[in-house]
Amino acid sequence: MNTESNRPGSLLMLASSMLIFGTIGIFRRYIPLPSGLLAFSRGAIGAVFLGLFLKCRGLFKRKQAAGSGEDIENGEESGNYDAQKAKQELQRKTSAGTMLLLILSGALIGVNWILLFEAYNYTTVATATLCYYMEPTIVILLSPLFFRECLTAKKLVCALLAVLGMFLVSGAAGQGLPRGNALVGILYGLGAAGLYAAVVIMNKCIRNVDPYLKTILQLASASVCITPYLALTGQFSHVQLDGFSLLMLLIVGLVHTGIAYTLYFGSTDGLKAQTIALFSYIDPVSALFFSLIFLHEPMGAAGIAGAVLILGAAFAAER
Repeated sequence: MNTESNRPGSLLMLASSMLIFGTIGIFRRYIPLPSGLLAFSRGAIGAVFLGLFLKCRGLFKRKQAAGSGEDIENGEESGNYDAQKAKQELQRKTSAGTMLLLILSGALIGVNWILLFEAYNYTTVATATLCYYMEPTIVILLSPLFFRECLTAKKLVCALLAVLGMFLVSGAAGQGLPRGNALVGILYGLGAAGLYAAVVIMNKCIRNVDPYLKTILQLASASVCITPYLALTGQFSHVQLDGFSLLMLLIVGLVHTGIAYTLYFGSTDGLKAQTIALFSYIDPVSALFFSLIFLHEPMGAAGIAGAVLILGAAFAAER
């Protein structure tokens, strides 16, 4: 990773990917599919898109190498990501334990998406997003257990502030404990945050695997692993989409997954680690604004204060 300077093109790609991620809650509202089926479709479409992207990138780089007279037989130098080369690279760089982690983390991603999409159904996009963004706090609290990292006073204070922010976002400060759909939505959002934290922790243990290949495997695993659940719950029989809904589904799969991940991974080599962490806050902040503008979901003073505490605590902890 480039630690000396931030490339303008990389900054634009990263910001674009975060803005795309921030709109997914809006699009979910217009897709009349069960959350499990939506998660399955997102993983499958995204995996296919990234696979085709790597294939085309490999072909493009082979043509460049051929035009310049370079030896295109060396897959690592030419960027040849055709199916056979990708398979060989994965077999060479991954052990059985790493492969198991990839599959398991992919399964958790699938369930994580289901919970997040359900959170959007039961509560506002803003509330679901802020619940989901408790993930950094969960990782901080679990780091001493999994990575033997010291839980400093600063990180502990940040975690407590984030919990206080969650208390304000839930509405408990003014209206008492949330009930009904609001409570269900909050629990789904926090459950999604917990699973995402587990994926983040697992990814720290997965090394020497190309990020694109890793993401393809995780997206494919997400779809495959939740297929039995979809079959048991009969969700495949709920496929009733008009033209507009089908378009929204394709956008979630192609744009919010395939293109967004491509932009994200394509930007990281040209950016500092701190810049990537800072730009990641575009996702939740833009989601709050988009929900206000497009879904007319206003946040009260307590909700705004809670959002500031959650996002501010996460930012301060990463600093």
